[in-house]
Amino acid sequence: MAANPNIMQAVQQLGYRVTVGDVAAKAGLDLNVAQQGLLALASEAGGHLQVAESGEIAYQFPQNFRAILRNKFLRLRLQEWWQKIWKVLFYLIRISFGIVLLASIVLIFVAIAIILIALNSSRDSDDSPSSNNGGGTLFLPYYWFAPDWFWVFYPDYDTPQYQYRRREKPQLNFLEAIFSFLFGDGNPNANLEERRWQEIGTAIRNNGGAVVAEQIAPYLDDIGGGYSREYEDYMLPVLTKFNGYPEVSPDGQIVYRFPDLQVTAAQQDRQPIPAYLQEFSWRFSSASSGQNILSIGLGAINLIGGLVLGNLLAGGTVTAQLGGLVGFVQSIYWLLLGYGIAFLTVPLIRYFWIQWRNSKIDFRNQQRQARTMQLKQPSPELQKKIAYARQFAVEKVIDRKDLVYTTETDLLEQEIEHQEQIDAEWQRRLKDSGS
Repeated sequence: MAANPNIMQAVQQLGYRVTVGDVAAKAGLDLNVAQQGLLALASEAGGHLQVAESGEIAYQFPQNFRAILRNKFLRLRLQEWWQKIWKVLFYLIRISFGIVLLASIVLIFVAIAIILIALNSSRDSDDSPSSNNGGGTLFLPYYWFAPDWFWVFYPDYDTPQYQYRRREKPQLNFLEAIFSFLFGDGNPNANLEERRWQEIGTAIRNNGGAVVAEQIAPYLDDIGGGYSREYEDYMLPVLTKFNGYPEVSPDGQIVYRFPDLQVTAAQQDRQPIPAYLQEFSWRFSSASSGQNILSIGLGAINLIGGLVLGNLLAGGTVTAQLGGLVGFVQSIYWLLLGYGIAFLTVPLIRYFWIQWRNSKIDFRNQQRQARTMQLKQPSPELQKKIAYARQFAVEKVIDRKDLVYTTETDLLEQEIEHQEQIDAEWQRRLKDSGS
């Protein structure tokens, strides 16, 4: 069974000694998945089981368990190599759209210049100044491209290719900005479900493993829609994921207990979490406004140049006379024109799609935020429910002194040590009673 990356990360963040509840809350995983993943990881990475007198189990992992797994599994090494290779490939894909745009502009205006020079030469055999009319236009794209030229081949990606990166200040070079203008920068909520369950797990842990539905509602959707709000059906997925069960108060109110999340391998402080699950709005582009204006300008130049070139190529007589580069450009003319149209059309469509998508996100965020008001200004009935839930709140820490068995040492040695502890405790009591 391959190691779960989320479990591995949680083990590292929690100090290499964890319980199933620790990992399930930290990584937002189903308890059964967390348990099976920890068992697999302990088996493959040389981890140890530690059993307390209460029967609770903690897992102790070596700090170099990732190195152990890398040496053991070729698949993990190949995945790491592929991530490095893909980072470079994805960067080349990103900059290719800008390179194609510049190549298109250059081809179009070089072809226009050649045709205009040929037409002027046929009208006047003398070398008139008018034969150089296309020169200024020809070098205009290079003038805009030059400032960023030396930064094109220095990718600065330090995150996986699908992870959304938010930038405080524009850090995109010219070719990266072209891709961002066309396609944006990825889904800002790609890990929404992972964040949802992490925050729910942390909220339950912060409340001692016993909560009321109103404390979890700000992190869920479909309340009052797909689920019944009156009967708190929306808590069913939470109970299933974290092995919880309901408790009914004397007043008929329901609270929810999660015993597995009440067990931890080390004393933990209350973890800060948002008051509600917040979806991030989609951004049109992380490029600066100046870079976006430049992209629009180049796209417009490319499209206008393509239309002018199409007019000059009409009839095919010029191509037949000149051939060469002009003939090649005519052969791919519709491809160049189509790219010019798509370069401006795709961002326009995406802009309106983002506005529609963000309106949906804002509505869901407002719904979740509104549910937090019940907790900020609780009714007497809700206060009684929360007070009843607190009766079940507890944190059970598996300390090393509570262990009766661990796979770190031989069983016989543990039994001798345990017996010595019992004898020492018995002698201490006899001494105290004699004094």
